[in-house]
Amino acid sequence: MLTHELFKPRLLAALSLAALSGCALGPAGDAPAMPQPDHYAVEATPEAIGPDGARQQFVLGQRAVPQWWQAYASPELSAWVDEALRHNHSLAQAERSLAGAREQLRAQVNESLWPTIDAVGQASRQRALGLPTMGPQTNLYNVFAGQIRASYTFDLFGVERYANSALAAQVDAQSYQLDAARRALAANVVIAAINAASLREQVMQTERLAALADTDADELRRRAAVGAVAADDVLAAQANAQSLHASLPGLTSQWQAMRHALAVLMGRTPDAAPADLDIAALRLPEQVPLSVPSDLLRQRPDILAADAALKVAAAQEALATAEMFPSLSINASFGQSGFTWPKATGAAGAVWGIGASITQPIFHGGALRARRRAAQEAYLASEDNYRQTVLNAFQNVADSLVALTHDADALQAASAARGHSEQSWRNAQKRNALGAIAPGAVRAGERQYRNARLGEIRATAARLADTATLFQAMGVGIDAPVQAVQERR
Repeated sequence: MLTHELFKPRLLAALSLAALSGCALGPAGDAPAMPQPDHYAVEATPEAIGPDGARQQFVLGQRAVPQWWQAYASPELSAWVDEALRHNHSLAQAERSLAGAREQLRAQVNESLWPTIDAVGQASRQRALGLPTMGPQTNLYNVFAGQIRASYTFDLFGVERYANSALAAQVDAQSYQLDAARRALAANVVIAAINAASLREQVMQTERLAALADTDADELRRRAAVGAVAADDVLAAQANAQSLHASLPGLTSQWQAMRHALAVLMGRTPDAAPADLDIAALRLPEQVPLSVPSDLLRQRPDILAADAALKVAAAQEALATAEMFPSLSINASFGQSGFTWPKATGAAGAVWGIGASITQPIFHGGALRARRRAAQEAYLASEDNYRQTVLNAFQNVADSLVALTHDADALQAASAARGHSEQSWRNAQKRNALGAIAPGAVRAGERQYRNARLGEIRATAARLADTATLFQAMGVGIDAPVQAVQERR
């Protein structure tokens, strides 16, 4: 926890003593109990999905390792994620904001536990009016003064203590949000790299399909010139070719945009985007850890942030209650003062003062009670926010599991279609070599294969990307690289 890093033993002892000095004025801030489903989705998740050779196993109850992207067995992909974690400026901004919040908490805690002591020096020359019936009409004099002033407010009912607790919980929530940002960044890099590789392959396949369509249109045009085919057949072939050409600019634009996005995620300019991965070289993670719901509540950053927000609301409710009770302050000062420098520094110039004040709110127009009721409602809202965050997390995992399960079925069917069409195309090539069929039949077989290959590429990318989404949904935190912190400092 952040508070464990920040508070020193002496500070912890002081806070504990203050906590024991009075009764709790607000709720404890414990997370409400949540249902623990037997399985995430409507239907129970199978232990393994996919055909042999592309089989994926869900390991229930196993905790995922933080650097999950290494399961893709791609040194380039791992290097890209590490580079993004080091150089992404949005992440660096969040880290610096968290560091500033920690220092702000340190300042508030130290200011509330210790008295404030200030040194004040004054030297002035003044001209003032004299009494109207005696003495000169004006007085001209110097004032020299130096003082040490101290003040301290006793935290009788925990106003400062609850304010510190609220700020500490806010810092905790900010740290969990940073963990979530790191996880999202890693997943976005992996998914962007997969999609860029997929789009590159789709562009290549579509270019080949367009070339085949052009060849078909040219052949039909030559045959139409000798009356072998109708003009409508030529027009249909030309329209098909132009349709394929028309799809290429949009597909290429998506591919380049994905490469640009990947470069920016890594902290680079778009023109410095890395070369695309070979999607066929990416290994599908064979084992995917699947945390049980009770563990998910303790490891997803968004749930932990919602829990910290609940503790913030609890401390603020207690703070609103404590402000309705008396407060006691003491002030003291000691110094030297005089109208001349020798007198100001001599024994006759000693000045001091000490006093105490106690304040009990009596009438504030109902403002204090209204603030307390507002804090109570805010706490109840935080409980609802926690419950909804947990349900959303369960849904996120369930949707990822269902998508991954259907991805395996889709990829199996797409791979089978690609295999059959490829074999048919190879057979057509052999028959054409023997003169049994025309070249147009070979092109038709290749066209069927290329279309099936497009489906397989999309299904492969979807399964790889949805695996990354499930890893992210498990919520295991990512440790910031030490080198990254050193570089930013």
